[in-house]
Amino acid sequence: MTTAPNPPSAPTSPSRYSPSLPNPMPDNPNTRLLLFAFRRMGAHGLKDAHAASALFQAFGQDFRRPLLLMRTMMADLAHNATCPITIAPCCCMRMTASEATILTIVGRAETAPDTARLLLGDLIGLRRPDGVLASITAVAQAFADAGRPLTP
Repeated sequence: MTTAPNPPSAPTSPSRYSPSLPNPMPDNPNTRLLLFAFRRMGAHGLKDAHAASALFQAFGQDFRRPLLLMRTMMADLAHNATCPITIAPCCCMRMTASEATILTIVGRAETAPDTARLLLGDLIGLRRPDGVLASITAVAQAFADAGRPLTP
């Protein structure tokens, strides 16, 4: 008599949410901070106290510029996007494709603006996303000026 081995109990994919959360969290703690604020403001509004508190803790007394520019970026994205930008819950350790694209755009806004412009245009469905790209670039510069660069 032969017995067949038991099927493995672990699923073949990390979770049932993997298709909607295909990307891992970024390694850079500054980028994770940006992602946290992005998620909080995207889900709970521009005046979210948790996002403001996280930026205050990270930047100290110089938190106002990054906070104001994050709010501006989020308002520009919400106002100009013609298609939905999906966000994951704050506690999620994986990212949606939209979040990964936003982080790529932020990382390339200063070094490769043409690439960032094309990615942003595809993400929000605009042919000329220059105003939104300007606010994204300002956020990247604010983080870098405060000693928390978003690129490794």
